[in-house]
Amino acid sequence: MFGFKRVKVRGYEVGLHFRDGEFRELLDVGSHWIFDPFNRAGVEVVSRRAPFLAHEKLDLIVKSGALKGYAEVIDLNDDHRALVWIDGRFARVLSPGQYAFWLGQRDVRVEIVDVRSPRFEHDDLKVVLQNLNPAARDQLETGSVNRGCVGVVFLDGRFAGVLDPGPWAFWKRSAEVRVVEVDLRETTIDVPGQEIISADKVTLRLNASATYHVVDPRKAVCTIDDHKQALYREAQLALRAVVGGRELDALLADKEAAAAEAAGLLAPRAEALGLAIVTLGVRDLILPGDMKELMNKVTEAKKAAEANLITRREETAALRSQANTARLLADNPTLMRLRELEVLEKVVAGGKLNVILGEKGLSDRVLNLL
Repeated sequence: MFGFKRVKVRGYEVGLHFRDGEFRELLDVGSHWIFDPFNRAGVEVVSRRAPFLAHEKLDLIVKSGALKGYAEVIDLNDDHRALVWIDGRFARVLSPGQYAFWLGQRDVRVEIVDVRSPRFEHDDLKVVLQNLNPAARDQLETGSVNRGCVGVVFLDGRFAGVLDPGPWAFWKRSAEVRVVEVDLRETTIDVPGQEIISADKVTLRLNASATYHVVDPRKAVCTIDDHKQALYREAQLALRAVVGGRELDALLADKEAAAAEAAGLLAPRAEALGLAIVTLGVRDLILPGDMKELMNKVTEAKKAAEANLITRREETAALRSQANTARLLADNPTLMRLRELEVLEKVVAGGKLNVILGEKGLSDRVLNLL
């Protein structure tokens, strides 16, 4: 038919009728004849299976009111974002702007979120973060705090709180976000090989270790740039103070007491850094070569003196026992005779006995003995 255009709209479609660039009407399901002898009209058929109506002239279409009953319109300002769920599944994050989503074809749910509160919290946070498209990632700053740790949050350079282990998200451009992860588990630092002069002017090297854990994450981050390095320096100072006040013999005799005193000095310094000392131990005391040789000689001399003392003590005990035995035999002739018989018995039992008798007096004495 001359001057007419036929447009067919299916059940899941709508037609957008424009004339001279101006939106005129919405065409429903069916066949439509458009009179256009001068080719100034046009109809764009769009599918409602796509959840959102995307069109460069959406504002004109919305303003006409033709979408009423067909689509729902949302308008997001700079302080709001929207989470879109389609058929029960998370789909996208909407930035500020005007949007229209069709009714009836798909189950579309839109949640409006106020981003003046920078942190994004949601019951389905993990689902949202796992399904972010590139456009949505431009809207959210995301990350995760590891197990056994906490995240210290700074917004625009100011402390804003502490995050528990797990994923986190903040809206971009609402604030400058920085999250510092702090490990709350026990940690050991080594204090190796520092040279210290004892109270009796002996230079020695000391190896120690300290175990600590963070009790105040905010202090640990805000007080100093590296709390582990700061604790290392404080442990060095505490050990120097303790060793410098003790003589070498006292240190060698009781390293545990020196370590306990150093831990007592270190504890308040660690508390100021947001830390708590669990243990502080001295592993090794290393002496210079000449001092080690001298100590070995002293030890050798002490051991030799102790061995000599033990020998003298045993000899004295043996002599005292012999003197007591002699006194007892002198006072008791019968015991003396029994002693003589015991000796003779041992002699006889030891082998062949040859008795050579000389003078009569000797034979008489032997007979008397037997």
